[in-house]
Amino acid sequence: MITFYPGPSKIYPQVADYAADAVRQGIVSLNHRSAGFMDIVKETVRLLHEKLDIPADYHIALVSSATECWEIVAQSLTAVSSLHPYNGAFGKKWAEYAYKIKPPVSLSDADVLCIVQNETSNGTQVSMDTLAQFRRDFSALIAVDAVSSMAGVKFDWSLADVWFASVQKCFGLPAGLAVLVYSPSALKRAEEIGENVHYNSLLFIHENFSKFQTPYTPNGLGIYLLMRVLQQLPAIDLVDEITKRRATDWYTFVEKEMSATPFRLLINDPATRSDTVIAVQGDEQEVANVKKAAQQKGITLGNGYGAWKSTTFRIANFPAITDEEIGTLTQFLRSYQA
Repeated sequence: MITFYPGPSKIYPQVADYAADAVRQGIVSLNHRSAGFMDIVKETVRLLHEKLDIPADYHIALVSSATECWEIVAQSLTAVSSLHPYNGAFGKKWAEYAYKIKPPVSLSDADVLCIVQNETSNGTQVSMDTLAQFRRDFSALIAVDAVSSMAGVKFDWSLADVWFASVQKCFGLPAGLAVLVYSPSALKRAEEIGENVHYNSLLFIHENFSKFQTPYTPNGLGIYLLMRVLQQLPAIDLVDEITKRRATDWYTFVEKEMSATPFRLLINDPATRSDTVIAVQGDEQEVANVKKAAQQKGITLGNGYGAWKSTTFRIANFPAITDEEIGTLTQFLRSYQA
């Protein structure tokens, strides 16, 4: 089965061998305070800096999920309230989740701006140019949910103070781990707030990761697999080039080669279209039919999500997906008769 589901999505095929290595070598049985495990954490952090071109003064921690990162931002980095401009389901969920922890008493005094860089639900994204405008206009911290784009496209990390992503999308790994990147300014804010009463308080996390340890027993297998995948990956400049070329090809394909079908791109503005999640719309029955037909051909298309659940299907454009698999899907879509 070929999957284009936008998360959890296709994992790199080498992951099976890496997991077997972890079992054979006893990696999965290492104590998380042991020197051997600390070496794995240290190397994983080093590789994240190197392969994703993360600035040397930005800190990195590994946590359970992007949802946990929402919680960390709310409890450890928000003094008054957070501001959440959004245009999709995940941005809305982040706002709702954050406001349960830190109710929005005074949004005019918001001290954290929370942006979903790539909105998986509808295939939109916030460009680096737009993020730069936010940076100019907002004087406090900026936190970015980059779940569907980190490790798939290149970021200007200086445009935000917190970036985070789960690994089940562009990293090509199983779910259960997230990468949290935070600036010196974010750490300073955490120190000023002084929130240190939770197992996942940022200060407690930082204290542990400064020693290449974790504050709780972690997903050791996931961290090892992340290290091994990072070792095989090219630099983000090349990954970014490939991702954006493929995205251009996908949008051209849907606009031109699918013009005689009942399907159209959900997002009309090219400037706001995602590079990593392509959303295609049609009426409810047509969408159900094409997904069923694809499944019969051994291809899994992504379901729609939220308000677009029944009237869209989504195509992941993640690095682990091969050109051959893309060719199989485009051939199917060319020949598909509604």
